[in-house]
Parts: sequence; structure tokens; C-alpha cells
Amino acid sequence: MSEARTARRGRGGGGAARRAERTSVKIETAKYIERNIPNFEILNEEALKIIETNAETILEEVGVNFVNNPAALERWKEAGATVVGERVHIPRGLARKLCSTAPKTFTQHARNPERSVEIGGRNLVLAPVYGPPFVRDLEGGRRYATMDDFQKFVKLGYMSKWLHHSGGTVCEPTDVAVNKRHLDMLLAHMELSDKPFMGSVTEPSRAQDSVEMCEILFGKDFVENNTVMTSLININSPMTFDDVMMGAMEVFAAKNQACIVSPFIVGGAMAPVSVAGTLTQVLAEVLAGVSYNQLIRPGAPVIFGTFVTSIDMNSGAPTFGTPEASHILYGAGQLARRMGLPYRSGGGLCGSKLPDAQAAYETSNTLNAALMGGVNFMLHACGWLEGGLVSSFEKFVMDADQLGILHHLAKGVSVDENAQAMDAIREVGPGGHYLGCAHTQANFKEAFWRTSVLDYKPFETWDEEGARDTYTLAAARVKTMLETYQKPAMDPAVNEALHAYVAQKKASMPDSFT
Repeated sequence: MSEARTARRGRGGGGAARRAERTSVKIETAKYIERNIPNFEILNEEALKIIETNAETILEEVGVNFVNNPAALERWKEAGATVVGERVHIPRGLARKLCSTAPKTFTQHARNPERSVEIGGRNLVLAPVYGPPFVRDLEGGRRYATMDDFQKFVKLGYMSKWLHHSGGTVCEPTDVAVNKRHLDMLLAHMELSDKPFMGSVTEPSRAQDSVEMCEILFGKDFVENNTVMTSLININSPMTFDDVMMGAMEVFAAKNQACIVSPFIVGGAMAPVSVAGTLTQVLAEVLAGVSYNQLIRPGAPVIFGTFVTSIDMNSGAPTFGTPEASHILYGAGQLARRMGLPYRSGGGLCGSKLPDAQAAYETSNTLNAALMGGVNFMLHACGWLEGGLVSSFEKFVMDADQLGILHHLAKGVSVDENAQAMDAIREVGPGGHYLGCAHTQANFKEAFWRTSVLDYKPFETWDEEGARDTYTLAAARVKTMLETYQKPAMDPAVNEALHAYVAQKKASMPDSFT
């Protein structure tokens, strides 16, 4: 064999290796984001003090309702609050004192230790859409969600590099009884992914089921001493804490499992139309919720949550990606940091019915605001459509792709010796180009963020391949990811025990769809 043929064969082998590398199935998860950029702070010291003073005035003078929960009222009385009926009046300073025992950061452990996350500080953990009863895809359109849909979303979340967390109710599977579906959803998160996940909060007994399933997965001693779940506890704004959500929080807090205490506010309907007024109510509600969490177990991990949208005053429909919502996100982040609590907000929020230009504009506004606003736990980071009524398969992968940009933005700008690139500038000199220089060859693989969905091909190539728009490209990406999905390994005995637990629980009660 001639030297020339040997050289050609060697080059061809290298090309084949590179092609294999590009097309091989890779299941990798980027580490949670560690910000190397400053937070954007919109409120000055005077504004912050006004909001904080007014929030404590609300707690003392107006009070908050704890409904259908006599035990909570007794806890508040013992803590020093004044209770009138179901209304709790919290003396100035008491809520802040109780909140002070909550940790500034905590680790949520995944069953794969490499995928555990640190929530708080300058970190950002990304989790998918939560709660929609409907799903949508290009082929089947808009329809009620099923357990099969739910499992597909968990698989997509597991396969998505830039997503750190499996989430919770990525859609609401309506083909399984209401009182049993949480078992199947938890089993899917535990079995189909090895990323962290969320517990069930729709009834206190379901929160207890979540704990017991985690004890099977992680071991009872491990759960007793570590946080393995983060769960969403919504406040019924304005200033009402119901027995269902509080009951679930009581279970989780007692077991040292993390709770996101989050007002759910549509501005103008459930809070004042002004940014400062809404922030005041948000802070009052969070102070009451977090302090009650700490009454259950001082030191239990808890997250300062806020979910706020504005409202279309013509239709009454919630709106997303608006400047007012960003103002509230930025301001709530400052308030959370002053309390020393991890902060939850943001997400890929939009009001559009399709993953179109409206969806892209509104989603990018909320994602960027969350990055700049210091969010530590971002729920709804991908897949949200139609104001949270729909989980979209195509938008899930579109959003998950864009989350890579947040990772790169958060790195900031390096000025180390390699980043200065002086050797490259000297090598190329005036009038040259950098494509073949040593610095480019050494750095090109990691130099730029690269999409796995969007199209940057020349027009002719794009046209020849069917002139596919982003919706179509995303549908193809969904299909590829599901076809190449590989289930993470699990101890067979643990897997068998989880399935047995779910089967026993389901058999113990009749189906209920209410």
C-alpha cells in the first residue's frame, strides 16, 4: 500500500470517527449553572425597605387565612401570633425570626450522585414545565394528556443535556384515576430518569406516598438525613393557605424535604396592578408560608417562590413575557436574597397557542429575566404553552435547546491566557484568517454554543431538505430523542420494590376521578 493511499485512509478513518462521534447517542447532563455574572437589581435600598415594612404591616394588621387547618392555628398561637377565627395576625418581626432558620443553600440528591444539584447561592437549576392537563404535538394536535405522554416527557427531560431536573407534573395524565396517578408519575421519574425530581402535593397522603417511595429508592436512613425531593406549595393568593397544600408541606417539611413556597398571582386579579403593591403582597405571603414551614421543622430546606403574570384588561386572560412581570421577578429576587433564601421564578412562559414567534418572544423574555434576576430554581424552563394549559413536545425540545444559551451567558467573559488569544493574533497577522490557526484548532469544539434543533444551513441545502420550519425541525428532534432513549440502570430489587408498592397502593382503593 502506497504512502499516499495510507495517508488518505488515515484521513478517511479520522473523518469516520468524527462522523460517528457526531451521530452517536450521548446522554449527558450539563452541571447546574454557576453564575459568573452579576444579578440585575431594579430596586434601590429605599424601595426595598418600603416593601419590607409594608409586608410586615399586612401580616400584622390584615393577617393571612389558614383554612380548614386547626393544627396550624394552634402552632401559630404557640409561636406568638394572634388568631381570630381562621385569620392569623403575625406580629412585626416574628415571621422574619422564624424564617431565619431556613438554609441559604441545600443539596437535592439524585439517585445518580453525579446529577445531584445545589439549590441557592449563585446557582441556577433548570426544571421542565409543570401542571398542564393538555399536550400538543405536530402530529396529534391539542389533546388531553395521558400517562404515555407523561412518560415521553420524562424521557425527553432525561435526554436533554441542558436540563438539570426531571421536574414533577410535566403534564397531568387524565387517563389514570386522580387518586392514583401520582404513583405512576413518581414511578416514571424514578425509573425513566436518574435526575432529581419533585414530590406530589395534591393531597397530604400523596405527599406521604412520595416520601415512602423515596425511602424505597434511596433508603430510609438516607431520606431521613438528606433532601431528595423539591415540591411546589402554591399559596391561594391573596393571602390564603389551604389545608391541602399546607398539609402536603407539613409532610415534606417534617421529613426535611424541600418546599417551594410560592404565591400564584395574576396581577390585577389576585394582587394590585402596581409592581410595588404586588411585591409587597408576594413578600407577605412568602414570609407567612416560609415561617410556617419552619414551625414544622426549623432548618428544613425551603425556597422563596414567586409566580406572577399580568392580565389582559380586555379579555381577562393572563399575559406572559411582559415588562411588569420582569420587574416583579427582579424585585422578588432582591427580596429573597435579603432573606437569605434560594429563589424560584421564571421559566419559558408564554401565552401562545403554538410554538410560534409569539411563543419565542415571550419565552426568551422570561428566560433571560430569570437568568439576570438571580433565580436559583427555574420551574417551567421548557415545554410551556398556552398560558400553562399545554405541555408541547416540540416546544420542550426547542426550549431545552435554548437553555444552553443560559449556561454560556452565565459563564461571563474569560480573560485567562487562552482566552486572550494573543498567540492566534500573532500567528494570523494582518489580512489573514483564523480558521486554520493553532488556537482555533485547539478551541473550536467548545468555543461556541451549538444548537441541536435550529437550522443554519445555506438556503439551497435547506430548500433541498424540504424547507423545514422550526416546528417541523423540533418534531423531528422529538422523534429522534425518543427513538434513541436509553433507560438508566437501576438495582432490580429496588425496581421490583417500587412496582410492588405502586401495585399495592392502587389495589388498596377504588378509582376516583374527582
